[in-house]
Amino acid sequence: MVVEIGRNKRAQQAYAFDDVSIVPSRRTRGDEEVSLAWRIDAGTFEFPLLAAPMDSVMSPQTAILLGRLGGLGVLNLEGLWTRYEDPEPLLEAITAEPDPAAATRAMQEIYAEPIKPELIGARIAEIRAAGVVAAGALSPQNTQAYAKHVVDSGVDFFVIRGTTVSAEHVSRDVEPLNLKQFIYDLDVPVIVGGCATYQAALHLMRTGAAGVLVGFGGGAADTTRSVLGVAVPMASATSDVAAARRDYLDESGGRYVHVIADGSVGRSGDIAKAIACGADAVMVGSPLAKAEEAPGRGFHWGPEAWHATLPRGERVHYGTVGTLEQILLGPSTVPDGTMNLVGALRKAMATTGYSDVKEFQRVEVVLDRL
Repeated sequence: MVVEIGRNKRAQQAYAFDDVSIVPSRRTRGDEEVSLAWRIDAGTFEFPLLAAPMDSVMSPQTAILLGRLGGLGVLNLEGLWTRYEDPEPLLEAITAEPDPAAATRAMQEIYAEPIKPELIGARIAEIRAAGVVAAGALSPQNTQAYAKHVVDSGVDFFVIRGTTVSAEHVSRDVEPLNLKQFIYDLDVPVIVGGCATYQAALHLMRTGAAGVLVGFGGGAADTTRSVLGVAVPMASATSDVAAARRDYLDESGGRYVHVIADGSVGRSGDIAKAIACGADAVMVGSPLAKAEEAPGRGFHWGPEAWHATLPRGERVHYGTVGTLEQILLGPSTVPDGTMNLVGALRKAMATTGYSDVKEFQRVEVVLDRL
């Protein structure tokens, strides 16, 4: 719905996950009747959750642990693990600084260390040696410089993730990444984003990406909305991108591109709502930052937080609530939707009568905030 916000501007009405609720159907199911299995390209996972490529959430060891539990961990290949042989002292320095502004300055200095290509191979090799699926992320501006090192490392999924990624970047100073040609030349499936509109998603799908990330500016440690004024409420964004997936499926003669919600997913109910709005899977950050094994030791920050000239994120303190296994699979010790994420999704689907994720995408939702 389009509304007038003044004589000179109209705006589309959009909704966040907090604005919608899931409506039960006429049927309910036992939890044991629900399958959460997710398959993308050659990767098969026990549940449709990915860990965001943030240094506070994912190290090689936590990526391995998440893989063994049944999900997919994505390592930030521009983070501390590819800049330093031993990043532990740097993690301690980031988390020990009590002043937020000083913490941002410290991160800017720490992340000014150049990326070491040999560490990209070493970190991915560590994950692969553990027998789990290996995924690594680069920003669009660094993709061409380090892509060969990523591919040579044997990575299973190549993630290109930025605040917003387009198929038509224009620059007079830097040769833009030809995303379609880049993906065509790779033998590795690519997941790319973020995006938040039907048209932008459709263009990304036409590049040959295996999956598209939906969202920007809405994460718990992200301040893109306040710094740049850029954001799209996630319920509407996910639904619009799911519509692009449907239309691209027809346009391409049957090629299915996975929609992955990435932003404003802090509780188990948000995960269920994201899939109800059309997502195939969900990328989470802040819930996993609360794990005892999380590298951030109860703190959380994303790659935007240490931008050299215009940080668009902040270091947030959550503390810890349990192990990674408890946060994902339970049992839960808190009633606020921040633990047993997988169990809660299973229960949401069982309560509303759906047996798999594809079916659950068709569940009815209702606006409960106007």
